[in-house]
Amino acid sequence: MSKTKKRTATFLGPNKGISIAREFAYAYSGTKQATTGETTLLEFTTGNEIIVGKITCAGAIPNNGSGVGSGVVSAFTLTFNGEEVTRMKTETLQEDSPTFTVYPILFPPHTSIKLVVLSNGTAGKTSAIIVGRIY
Repeated sequence: MSKTKKRTATFLGPNKGISIAREFAYAYSGTKQATTGETTLLEFTTGNEIIVGKITCAGAIPNNGSGVGSGVVSAFTLTFNGEEVTRMKTETLQEDSPTFTVYPILFPPHTSIKLVVLSNGTAGKTSAIIVGRIY
């Protein structure tokens, strides 16, 4: 009886680029401190294929050590080749506010992608995740 080798994936940490694993693409920005100035979360150029998937934008969620404090409004701007495609918004001001938004996305081939965030305060950290399938 032969033993089959188990395949495992390894998370090497967040970066601003896109990673490819077989027919899947993914990117994790890691958490970034909320600022009132524009912060780049993700920036990369797509290859020959189309990527169909979703983008998740997490709003600024503070943790002051003894619990979660009040949050802020964060606006995420997605550009293709320097042209604004869409804006996404999260509000974490109240406990019943959405802390993240998920949008379907299609990334064309050979396109420069950039996702930035701008918040109305500095309480908490923001992040973004892209997952998709390559066609």
